[in-house]
Amino acid sequence: STMAAPAPTVAKSPPALVPPAGPTPGGTLPLSSIDKTAAVRVMVDFIQVFQSAPSSADDQVAAMRQGFARALVPYYPVAGRIAEPSPGEPLVDCTGEGVWFVEAAASCSLADVNGLEDRPLAIPKADLIPRPPADHKLEDQILLAQITKFSCGGYAVGICFSHLVFDGQGAAQFLTAVGEMARGLPEPSVKPIVEISLDSIKRVKDQVAAETAQRCSTFDVVTAIIFKCRAAAIGSAPDAEVRLGFAAGTRHLLGGSLPSPDGYYGNCVYPGGLARASKEVTEASLVEIVTAIREAKDALSARFLDWLGGGAKDSHYNVSLDYGTLVVTDWSHVGFNDVDYGFGEPTYVFTLNDDVNIVPSVVYLKPPKPKQGIRLVLQCVEEPHAAVFTQELEKLA
Repeated sequence: STMAAPAPTVAKSPPALVPPAGPTPGGTLPLSSIDKTAAVRVMVDFIQVFQSAPSSADDQVAAMRQGFARALVPYYPVAGRIAEPSPGEPLVDCTGEGVWFVEAAASCSLADVNGLEDRPLAIPKADLIPRPPADHKLEDQILLAQITKFSCGGYAVGICFSHLVFDGQGAAQFLTAVGEMARGLPEPSVKPIVEISLDSIKRVKDQVAAETAQRCSTFDVVTAIIFKCRAAAIGSAPDAEVRLGFAAGTRHLLGGSLPSPDGYYGNCVYPGGLARASKEVTEASLVEIVTAIREAKDALSARFLDWLGGGAKDSHYNVSLDYGTLVVTDWSHVGFNDVDYGFGEPTYVFTLNDDVNIVPSVVYLKPPKPKQGIRLVLQCVEEPHAAVFTQELEKLA
């Protein structure tokens, strides 16, 4: 009989601070009301997988460390810490301490763990994601990084960031700057994983165009597919309400409030969603569901601008967090797939917030290169409903 391969191990260096490469302003910065509303005080963990083997690994890690140090000068708040001098009023204390950086080496190649594509993970999450030293509170940190080198020369970069300070697009913007600095540029310019092919997405887009003379996004199509399949699978009473919750990026609506929305890296998302009777969703065509999602997005933009202009204070869309609700997060074009720390763009990026399973959720990812389409990380149905959900999805994917 063949011996089972030993479980892969990861040896980590103790976390070390990477401070800004030059002097930075001190003082405290209040969080915007969007930051405080949009984000509970959670840390977001994700991993970028890089298959390519750079020429000299040690130089690469040093360059990446230097990239963080240099990016922290313009992005100096990231080198600070979150403080809460009065309860419920967190702020950023610009201490300039820096970000925690962990170097690690895995005992196996990326191929040995199938590029980290499987669930459950072949290597425990704790081995791949950085955490501060024991005497520092995780929720006070703004960003931490870990680079794990595999025996094949590939890497996994684990990032943990505070959602109070960044949204996904903002964190990607900061990491893009880190990558540009690392490459020596002078300044910053569920358990089952399913794929929905570009063909299926295009087919629905064409139907929407034909029937409504409207264009729709990939997000609209994929969300409609999941919402419809899930409504069919969970077997709610026909008149029971099923809900969809999502946060839409609202950077493009900030033109009037910011000198330029391009450099803004705080939270710029606003909650939206829709609720319908279960029977309506299961019987509706995908085109009808896409239209409802588009209307919800338009309503969200209007509510956001109203709220920004000092209008309705309580106009946030509060979705009840229970099994009737599906929360969708789109990571497929946030920007984490385009970050190049000096060894090329990641072949695959995925989130690791499986432990935050208070509400059924779906995350949209770009599939590992060179595949096209959308890869879904689903954590959205209980075991008894999983088989029907998968069958429904396969009809449409």
